[in-house]
Amino acid sequence: MRLNVEIDPGSGFCGGVIRAIGRAEEYLSGGGTLYSLGAIVHNEAELERLGAKGLVTVSSVSEAPSGEALLIRAHGEPPETYSSAAERNLSVIDCTCPVVLKLQQSIREAWERIRGRGELLIFGKPGHAEVLGLVGQTGGGALVVQDLPMLEGLIAQGCIPKEGPLAIFSQTTKSPSEYRVICSRLKKFLSPQASFMVHDTICAQVARRHEKLREFAASHDAIVFVAGVSSSNGKVLYDLCKSVNERTHHIGGPSGIDYSWFSDGDSVGVCGATSTPSWLLEEVAAALASA
Repeated sequence: MRLNVEIDPGSGFCGGVIRAIGRAEEYLSGGGTLYSLGAIVHNEAELERLGAKGLVTVSSVSEAPSGEALLIRAHGEPPETYSSAAERNLSVIDCTCPVVLKLQQSIREAWERIRGRGELLIFGKPGHAEVLGLVGQTGGGALVVQDLPMLEGLIAQGCIPKEGPLAIFSQTTKSPSEYRVICSRLKKFLSPQASFMVHDTICAQVARRHEKLREFAASHDAIVFVAGVSSSNGKVLYDLCKSVNERTHHIGGPSGIDYSWFSDGDSVGVCGATSTPSWLLEEVAAALASA
């Protein structure tokens, strides 16, 4: 079977992940162990590669031995994480994405202005590492809304003041179109005179990627989307591809390919999440090309 395979030029690690992995590899090149607070990237194959170099993933600051080096990944962390690290005499390698750092600062400033008078909403996935860090900037006071049904529930429960003031921010990797829907619903709910501050905080690289990926998915007979099972961004982008091209298949690596998905001569596009390494996309493309 002959397949015409193309790798999406926009797929692969985003800038924040590239920076974090680069700093981790630089540290590990000197030997020793580096402790990452949470998975440095939501991709099992890349975690295995870095683990072989000495990167150990821990789920809490207390799991890192006192006096060792602790990596803060691109997702960022709430303020109390840094306090806990200092108490354990940990050397912090802070790889928080600059876009996330700016968002954290904006949320802190908005919270100071609105606290006690209105509400601050974060459009994001509850429990996601970045979202936990963002909520931490408000001392746990922000409300998180994942989708329209959740927003309707908050409105029904009276959690959102109709008279405002209201400020809303988005997790950097969320869908721009879904964010517009959420903001539109809030605008319709709020009183005309209510103060409603919408902050455009989706990463520009991510926002551009959605439109480009939509075009890429539509231009091929079939799509092979490569991402880790725990990647939130992967879920969003896979769903986007699937909405454009029904013949979209989600795999973790070459072993997940089912060649019955394809017909001779098919044009197959290979793409992935911002947490999918380029080397893995290339392995998948090579496996498809050799079918």
